[in-house]
Amino acid sequence: MRRALREIAAPFVAVAPPGARVRTRLRVSPRDAEVLWAVGRHLGSLAGRDLAARCAEGRLDAKGRSESRRERKRALTAASSSRWAGAITRTSEDAYQLASRNLAAERATLNARVRKIEARAAVPAGKKRGRTAGYATPAERHAKTLRLTALKGRLTRVERRIEAGAVSVARGGRRLMRARLNLKEAGLTQEQWRAEWESARLFLTTDGEAAKEWGNETIRVNHDEGWLELKLPAPLAHLANQPHGRYRLSCPVGFAHRGDEVAVQAATGAVRYDITYDPARGRWFTDAS
Repeated sequence: MRRALREIAAPFVAVAPPGARVRTRLRVSPRDAEVLWAVGRHLGSLAGRDLAARCAEGRLDAKGRSESRRERKRALTAASSSRWAGAITRTSEDAYQLASRNLAAERATLNARVRKIEARAAVPAGKKRGRTAGYATPAERHAKTLRLTALKGRLTRVERRIEAGAVSVARGGRRLMRARLNLKEAGLTQEQWRAEWESARLFLTTDGEAAKEWGNETIRVNHDEGWLELKLPAPLAHLANQPHGRYRLSCPVGFAHRGDEVAVQAATGAVRYDITYDPARGRWFTDAS
């Protein structure tokens, strides 16, 4: 029997990506680096506690998420600022939702693997039933039966976690966390691992605000004069070198790649900034998006 061919749709032009993310290096002074580490570690500790609190609440509806974030943001504001607290709670919610989707994807994958093994195990070894082939030998069929039992156990645990809304999130990354258990295989010394772990757990991220000058109130980049300054959390206000508890980096800041686009966006809309540290190269970077 001949099958009908699928009709080819009319050609069309895809819409260009609406967003962009560009990076530049920050050639900071020792004093700048000291302040960035202090702020990143302080906010990182707050982010860790907030993420743990959000995960402990489990699955919430839209109203519950809104109320939870409002209460957590209120608790964080005194130790940071309203805008830092907003970025932390938003990041925690994003991490929880991503972990939930990953858990659902794991359940779908396990279900597919269980169905496949059950279908092939139902056919005698070396035989074929319709389009489903059994396993080649009784030994292989027996091994797959044992594998099926293990997969069903994993599936049961995953379904229980989904039902309870219990997700697992590692700030700093699970890959790096697991590397601590086998540093030799990861090719790291304990000092190198510690440097990467602490760097990954810094929190120096702020969401953009279209109604604010230069598109961001917490981390500001003046593209005309070439400087970057950030609002310090309340407990670190004594480190400020600018009015209103702000610290301005001593190094010039500019985006060589697509810097004109970032400047236009900052003048007319919101820009998000992420400041990160690369311990392998000993360099600071900032990303605009």
